[in-house]
Amino acid sequence: MKHLLSVRDLGADGISEIHELTDSFVEVSARAIPKVPALRGKTVAWLFYEDSTRTRTSFDTAARRLSADTVNFSVGSSSVNKGESLRDTALTIEAMGVDAIVVRHSSAGVPWQLTRWVDASVVNAGDGWHEHPTQALLDTYTLRRHFGSLEGRHIAIIGDIKHSRVAGSGVFAFAALGARVTLVAPPTLLPASVEGWPVEVAHDLDAVLPTVDVAYTLRMQLERQRGALLPSLREFTDRYGLTARRADSMLHHAMVMHPGPMNRGVELAAEVADGPRSLVLDQVRNGVPVRMAVLYLLLGSGRPDERATTEEEGAVHA
Repeated sequence: MKHLLSVRDLGADGISEIHELTDSFVEVSARAIPKVPALRGKTVAWLFYEDSTRTRTSFDTAARRLSADTVNFSVGSSSVNKGESLRDTALTIEAMGVDAIVVRHSSAGVPWQLTRWVDASVVNAGDGWHEHPTQALLDTYTLRRHFGSLEGRHIAIIGDIKHSRVAGSGVFAFAALGARVTLVAPPTLLPASVEGWPVEVAHDLDAVLPTVDVAYTLRMQLERQRGALLPSLREFTDRYGLTARRADSMLHHAMVMHPGPMNRGVELAAEVADGPRSLVLDQVRNGVPVRMAVLYLLLGSGRPDERATTEEEGAVHA
């Protein structure tokens, strides 16, 4: 695999391969020194045109644990502010000798465009409303660890689906692994068309919740919306917020997920987010080993679970 642009390119077998690699890196992350020399000599660059906390930090931690060098490109203090084009920026970064570029951009399709300009591997860390493949990989990994399998599970994705790249990847990853997926949102927060999406669509959250194994809540992405799509956030919460009362109507084994950042009290009540049904912190925790697996699959060779170097092992006993 040269690039990771879309979860749709992976299929069930590709997702499973990354999950199997992730198991090795979960073990690495549990060590006293959570680091292996698997990508020593490789360089990974971050090209983020949008703000990010979880994804960028997670990728950075993943690269460092694999012993890769990193180049942090900050758009806010770069020549982009002087009018430099995306192509020139990408070529400048590649000229520094990077092996992979992890890109996030507000425009759909940018990661694909980068692959036409650079020889480095490209990882899509979110492009517009389109996709966020590593989020789907960590979500499916989290659910596999919890349930054992997604086969036959019913997953409801709830909220602002129209503007969500998380939903754009998650739908296809969940379905590829055998889950039934239902989108739950008002018509104004659904894509113009879901033709070709392996989903059902519903508008009544209270009717769907008692049937699901997973309620995956999404925040209202006000920064991406053009015009008022709902009368108010209060109305959104009244109809589509996962409140404590609604959580009580779920199956006893059903779990709750959220990709972050979370608007507590809007799409998800604080007591539900922090309660026993929540897999939110598991999602964050699994982000690092999943992204280690992705970077290793693109750039690595040899054994991914190779033990730490002699110097690193010696530090443990010093």
